[in-house]
Order: sequence, then C-alpha cells, then structure tokens
Amino acid sequence: MVAQRYAKALIDLAVERNELEKTKEDIDFIRASMTPELRMAMTSPVIADKKKTEIFRAVFKERLSPLTYSFFELVFTKRREWVLPEIAEEFIEKYREIKGIEIIEITTAIEISHDLKMNIRNKFQNLPRFQNKTIEIKSKVDPGILGGFIAQSHDILFDASIKNDLYSIGKQFIENMYIQRIR
Repeated sequence: MVAQRYAKALIDLAVERNELEKTKEDIDFIRASMTPELRMAMTSPVIADKKKTEIFRAVFKERLSPLTYSFFELVFTKRREWVLPEIAEEFIEKYREIKGIEIIEITTAIEISHDLKMNIRNKFQNLPRFQNKTIEIKSKVDPGILGGFIAQSHDILFDASIKNDLYSIGKQFIENMYIQRIR
C-alpha cells in the first residue's frame, strides 16, 4: 500500500512536469541496479538510515534526473527506503496502465522462436480486451508442462499445455468410473 501511494505520487509528478519517459528510464535503471546486495542494504533494519541514504546517493545521484533523485531523497527522508524496490515495480505497473501496455507471459516446455511468440501475440491482439493495447510478450520455460503453452495476462489464463490436457483426461476418467459404479 505504501509503495502504491509513492509510485502514484511519482508518476503524477512526472506527468505533470512532462518527464514521464525520462522518469521511466530512471526507474528502469534503478530496477536494473537493484542487485541482491543493494536490495538487502536498502531493506535491512540493521543498516542505519543515514548509511542507506549515503549508499543511494553514491550509486544513483549522478545517473538519475533531478526529479527522480529528489523524489527518492524524500522517500529516504520519510524513512521509507525499505520499500524502494516495490515503489519501482509499482511505478512500472502504473506506467503500463497509462501507456496501454499489456504483458502476456507465455510459459512453454522448451524455448520457442520469436516468430511463434509474435503469432501468439497477434492472436491475443485480436481479442476485444487487447484491442487498442500494446502487447509485450514475456516468456519462460517450464519443462513440467510437457508441451503446448500457457499464456497469462492478469486475470486471463489460456492453458493449452499437455499437462493440463492430461489432468482433464484423468479427471474425466475418474468421473466416468464413478458413473459406471452407480449403474
């Protein structure tokens, strides 16, 4: 909840000052720079707030726009540095909403070609929910699905995996056995 409020404030400020794209670049840089060690430092209750501010300044001061840097200085002043990674993630979500960008995560048993990803993307683009939206494809590999693919975007799930088909067949088989016993 805290991260959402801060992200909304940052995005509103960036829109108001016509610096949305630059701020998004800054947030992308922060996200890319968030190594496990830096994340641990920012969220650690053991490291003093002043030290966290010094670390942030050393890493980001020369690389962020004045708007983004001063915003995060305020976050540190308010002692909310522990939520910095979540603020960045929430900002990206809000940015996608503003820009009409939908992410579709495709899971396959093996890596698939760019052409096949684009084919799946185009199928989704024709659905009413995705018209007038920009669709970005994120893919991951999970050999556990055996074959086919799973595509998910928020609350829409399209499961065309062999694992799901086998589960459905098994369920039907069990249900049919019970029907046979009733007769």
